[in-house]
Amino acid sequence: MSTTNISFKRIQQLAIPAIIAGIAEPVLSSTDAAVVGNISEFGTESLAAVGIVGAFLSALIWILGQTRSAISAIISQNLGAGKIENLDGFPAQAVYFNVGLSIVVLLSTYFFVEEIFSLLNAEGIILDLSVAYYDIRVWGFPLTLFTFAVFGIFRGLQNTFWPMVIAAIGAGVNVGLDFLLVYGLEGYIEAMGVVGAAWASLISQALMAVLALILVLKKTAVSLRLKFPLHPEINRLVSMCSNLFLRSVALNVALILSTREAAGLGKEVVAAHTIILNIWLFTAFFLDGYGAAGNILGGKLMGERDFNTLWKLTKKVLLYNLIVASCLVIIGFIFYESLGQVYNKDPEVLAIYSSVFILVLISLPFNAIAFTLDSIFKGLGEMGYLRNVLLASTFLGFVPVLFASKHLGWGLWGIWIALIVWVAWRGVALVIKYFRKYLPLVSD
Repeated sequence: MSTTNISFKRIQQLAIPAIIAGIAEPVLSSTDAAVVGNISEFGTESLAAVGIVGAFLSALIWILGQTRSAISAIISQNLGAGKIENLDGFPAQAVYFNVGLSIVVLLSTYFFVEEIFSLLNAEGIILDLSVAYYDIRVWGFPLTLFTFAVFGIFRGLQNTFWPMVIAAIGAGVNVGLDFLLVYGLEGYIEAMGVVGAAWASLISQALMAVLALILVLKKTAVSLRLKFPLHPEINRLVSMCSNLFLRSVALNVALILSTREAAGLGKEVVAAHTIILNIWLFTAFFLDGYGAAGNILGGKLMGERDFNTLWKLTKKVLLYNLIVASCLVIIGFIFYESLGQVYNKDPEVLAIYSSVFILVLISLPFNAIAFTLDSIFKGLGEMGYLRNVLLASTFLGFVPVLFASKHLGWGLWGIWIALIVWVAWRGVALVIKYFRKYLPLVSD
């Protein structure tokens, strides 16, 4: 009989804090976008710049942030197998590995930032604002990767509460600082515009890293003192991360190409795309909360080799996420005009945004299936298959549809149709894999 509780109450205990923790990064980006998009001077250009930089930074964070899933999978599987005491030294080595990678990537991009954003079709004042924003915010990259690694430790230990606390505090501080630093405080703080938004994000990321360090030391038995020799599980971590790295490169090719093509259609189009993408990412991380519950519990069940309970868990979490996606569709349909006006007041930008937003709503059920199974597969250690799915969905699905739509002159509609094809491909491929490999292991 399984020792893992997959009751409705237990899933909510993991999923709801994970939802709050998961939306912290898109909240940071969305707050920056909403606040700078309403600057009286160069508001549309500022929104476009934040969108371009946000797409690039999200790519870097997601590429290396996948170590969180690998750390969580290894810890949860060992926990389920009753071997957690054998992981002494592994968490610290995993954290240092994560931060070290982030520093290498930071230094490899920092000196070529103008060329990078030029390739993303930023030019003129948008390019200048992009560089100014990136030059400050990029220093939060190692801090975010450290925080993500700690989140992976907590998740592996079946705890999403403390990551929620850290993320909620960070997001709250970021919102307050955005308004204070972007618009200024008359007589005390000069309005800093886009630069102020960058400082708000950096300070928030630093605070979250400090809180993560304190809580992992106070609330767990984990030590972050680096020990040698390397733990045997480091080899599996590196293998998982290599697959997730290639997977995330493919994922971010799609997101960056979509932003690049939108930027090539004009500042109003890329500003509208930024609004839509921020809302889409918010819903994606919202849906990922139940996926996180599947990831955490699924990894433990894999360690226990309990495939009957794993099947029950998969059905439950998928159902909950489809219900959440349906609720998000209804909310989006009712409030899409108000959501757009939060980010920008330019009538041309809002007209473009409103004409395309229906595609976000269409994508949500596909997102629910893809993100739920994606997270469960991470907990099961299926990083190689996840890599192959993303490579295929990006280069055989998204890219051909994107450039075909460009040739046909479909504009922003074509970009978002390509993104729907991309996420639907992922969902179908994961369903097929689950039914072929894991369903046969379920006993009658």
